[in-house]
Amino acid sequence: MIYFDNNATTKIAPEVYESMKPFLTDNYGNPSSAYSFSRNSKEAIEKARKKVANLLGAADKSGIVFTSGGTESDNWAIFGSLEASRAKNHIITTRVEHEAVRKVCEKLSLNGFEITYLEVNKDGTLDLDEVRNFIRDDTAIVSIMLANNETGVLFPVEEIAEIVKENSNAIFHVDGVNAVGKVPVELKNTQIDLFSISGHKFHAPKGIGALYVREGVEIASNSIGGGQESNRRAGTEATHQIVGLGKAAEIVSDLAPMENVRSLRDKLESEILATIPGSSLNGNKDFRLPNTSNISFEELNGEAILARLNDLDICVSTGSACNEETHTASPVLQAMNVPYSKAMGSIRFSLGRYNTDEEIDYLLHHLPRIVRELEEIAT
Repeated sequence: MIYFDNNATTKIAPEVYESMKPFLTDNYGNPSSAYSFSRNSKEAIEKARKKVANLLGAADKSGIVFTSGGTESDNWAIFGSLEASRAKNHIITTRVEHEAVRKVCEKLSLNGFEITYLEVNKDGTLDLDEVRNFIRDDTAIVSIMLANNETGVLFPVEEIAEIVKENSNAIFHVDGVNAVGKVPVELKNTQIDLFSISGHKFHAPKGIGALYVREGVEIASNSIGGGQESNRRAGTEATHQIVGLGKAAEIVSDLAPMENVRSLRDKLESEILATIPGSSLNGNKDFRLPNTSNISFEELNGEAILARLNDLDICVSTGSACNEETHTASPVLQAMNVPYSKAMGSIRFSLGRYNTDEEIDYLLHHLPRIVRELEEIAT
């Protein structure tokens, strides 16, 4: 099996799996218990917290709060910020956010909150003047992703954070889920207030993530119960998951392997665009993740291409995995004004640290034939 869908999820690194095993067998103590048997669990959690803080370039590990993943972190960032500033009812976000942000905003709009959606250009980038123009005194939170999960386009969140703080007291939240482990993150030198991550996007297990909360930022607690996570998220900690997240954070802190990933991505992309008529790139070519290429095959059906590749044991995506069953053009590509004839034929290739040159060659050998066959069927 050849896996080119690493923006949907990644495989657990072998070292991560090994680090988790002791906390599923011998070291099963509740980290909140007072006896010495639980000390290993508590210490392991704090070591993992430090590793995640290092990955994010956070000033202190106390700003890292463990969650179940990116969706919980995104949801909590928004709902928690609104609860902490109840006098404000205005939210700013973009048209191309992940569903974990976009659908929350859609729901809030039905409950009396005013949502301002920032538009993107045809290459998927933002006009920062729009951010300045839309900030108001009653803006509670601005939520903007660092990297788009479908196109890989990067937003200048550090600069946006400065704009937000220069013009308001709003909380600035960044969905960093698809960026961490692929591009550098250094939060301590920014004015970013909240930053979401999800472990399964960088070789940790599913079901574990974190929300970075900058010191001094007011955000309501995520759940009520015990005093875990410094009274910010109640519930017994999943020690094995947290340890796995910490080990993965340690591994992907080394970004050197991403240069090879970028090289593989560029080879795949350039060959497709050069050899397959009607193919075109979606998103800004220069400001994006090193692993992502979103390519449209005009007048073809992306799901048909996906199915043919699946028959060859090649895994790709037609967009966000959270949106794969809607059978409609991606909201991200719609926001970029990609024509329907191209949007419905889009394929996202998202590479990872375990992909090889031979796998790229295998895809490039078969894809032109698949496209030709589907074109013949369509005519």
